Amino acid sequence: MSRSVSDTPWPFQPPVAQRDIEAEVAHCVGGVVSPVLANLFLHYAFDAWMAREFPGVAFERYVDDAVVHCVSETQAHEVVAAIAQRMEQVGLRLHPEKTKVVYCKDGKRRRSYGQTTFTFLGFTFGQRRARSKQGKKFSSFLPAISKDALNRISAEVRSWRLHLRTGNTFKALARRINPIVAGWMQYYGAFYRSALYPLLARINAYLLRWVRKKYKRLRAKKVAMKCWRGVVERYPRMLAHWKWVPSVPRVW
Repeated sequence: MSRSVSDTPWPFQPPVAQRDIEAEVAHCVGGVVSPVLANLFLHYAFDAWMAREFPGVAFERYVDDAVVHCVSETQAHEVVAAIAQRMEQVGLRLHPEKTKVVYCKDGKRRRSYGQTTFTFLGFTFGQRRARSKQGKKFSSFLPAISKDALNRISAEVRSWRLHLRTGNTFKALARRINPIVAGWMQYYGAFYRSALYPLLARINAYLLRWVRKKYKRLRAKKVAMKCWRGVVERYPRMLAHWKWVPSVPRVW
């Protein structure tokens, strides 16, 4: 009986061995598809399991980071223990340092507890001052840009060395930094945006130094500041962050 073309193996094609599969998996880890595979795996290993075992407990997960909301410390420890057991069942384990029970302390929840803050997706959640629509001040549990995220973008701002780019025009510098700064404002400024104000003011400080270096007649600080205020007044949208922070820190 003759064999069809589809039944005939490709010439010089070696049989698939276990080492070939391991090599393919090793090549995949760290690649673009790895987060997709991890997310798909954890959807069934964690998300679906949580919905089934703890239907009344809300949670958020991004890849392998998750926040689970509990109504009491007792429930929190029970859920953590159950999640740890579940992760072992699927060949994983909880990070010993990142896994913790956090007390969401604010003006109404005033109990003392060891851990009262946590960081998730670049935001640190903790007790912060807030103001109601009526202007009344109170204490609430709110997110703001984390220290690590702020340090990272501060380092990027320093790497721009704006004050030394005197070969560029002001508009050219604005075109370069506006998309980046606007992205930071959109993401990190979504919650407690005042935590970004010192960084945005520092950008202004670098640009003021640029002005003083580029134009001899503006070397004097008072003269440069007067020019700065005039530019901000005439072109308030030239820089994306001027709608939040148009001023320069006094220490500069």
